[in-house]
Amino acid sequence: MKAWFRQLVVRLNASYWFLPAVLTIGAILLSFLTYYIDVRLGPDWLDAAGWLHASKPDGARSLLSTIAGSMISVAGTVFAITIAAVVYASGSYGPRLLTNFMTDRGNQLSLGVFIANFTYCLMVLRTVRQPDEGGFLIDSGQPGFVPELSLLVALALTMLSVGVLVYFLHHVPDSIRINNVVAAIGRRALSEIDSRFPDSDDGTMRIAPSSGEVTPVRAKRTGYVEVIDFDTLGSVCEDQGISVRLTVRPGDFVHPDVAICKVEGTFGEGVDDRLRRAFAIGDSRTSAQDIEYLLDELVEIGLRALSPGINDPFTAITCLHWLSAATALLAKRDLACDSDGRPYGEQGVYALADDFDHFVSRGFGSIRASAAESPLAARIFVESIHNASAGHPAGGRIESLRREARLLLEQAEGALHGPALEDVRRAVAKFTDA
Repeated sequence: MKAWFRQLVVRLNASYWFLPAVLTIGAILLSFLTYYIDVRLGPDWLDAAGWLHASKPDGARSLLSTIAGSMISVAGTVFAITIAAVVYASGSYGPRLLTNFMTDRGNQLSLGVFIANFTYCLMVLRTVRQPDEGGFLIDSGQPGFVPELSLLVALALTMLSVGVLVYFLHHVPDSIRINNVVAAIGRRALSEIDSRFPDSDDGTMRIAPSSGEVTPVRAKRTGYVEVIDFDTLGSVCEDQGISVRLTVRPGDFVHPDVAICKVEGTFGEGVDDRLRRAFAIGDSRTSAQDIEYLLDELVEIGLRALSPGINDPFTAITCLHWLSAATALLAKRDLACDSDGRPYGEQGVYALADDFDHFVSRGFGSIRASAAESPLAARIFVESIHNASAGHPAGGRIESLRREARLLLEQAEGALHGPALEDVRRAVAKFTDA
């Protein structure tokens, strides 16, 4: 899939307008369909159902007007509540968390259903006419016209909207609970790790050493690498008989002086531009192909919780628990894959290596200094690292975790004292001497 297209999909997924726009277009098409059926059936089909009664034009207009006015009012309220929740979450948990709420399908769907219902009622309202009024689209031959089926569909959509409103009123406060926020990030990180690194670690080193001279290909734009299209890179390598070694990862910041990859071999004119088109560069980081982004979100929440102004170690502990689960999964997997889960060197493309030390440093290493200053967080930090090794990973990876525990103890020596420091020493000793 082309890098620009994947970047577009990510942006549409994080927009509030795309899903409501799709539902609104669907509502317009549905109104045309139900009107056509109403014209073909006429009003007599209601006589077959004794529990249904035909509506008069005035009653139909009143009903549709009431529904339309109610739906647009509720849509405005839903939007206001959503923005308030987003502002609260962004201020409390960090601005990076804004994307998580923008991509929330529950919020997008709720807003879209109300707007679509409003649009449908307006479209149907245009077809209702008194006996002295002219036709609309198709001449039905009736002295007046009330789209009975369309009215029933409008009532059904209204009942659906009521259910969606109840769901929304539960979903919004539930979605900003800190445990749910952290759990959603943690589960997404576990899912991304599972799909990107599907194979268990066998200790094999697959990164071939560089050979010969390399030609750097530099970026032409300034921003963050959002998506890398490895299929395009691979096809260019096969066409030109070259190999490409990336020097950036998704999420890295680049500018025109930064090399985004290095080419081994001789290539023709214009190939460097083809290689650049495999990199989609934007204004912000996204979670597409970027596991580190999800780990950074957990770290950011934990750091904010441990800051002196907030001092909420229990939120930080929740973040440590999910970091432990992600690290434990990484410790058991073969990490010799690119961001799309392809092995290093496939089609001559070598991604920037993400070894286990890199992920440990990005997660536990980033929160270590703040955790060392909190007696409770420091002890849970060591326990979390210990639990991350429960899957019996390779010896080198266990040593990386033990090194993090020793570094925490070094920092805790200068921040803690008394029984709190002794608890941390015993926890570190239990792990490192195991």
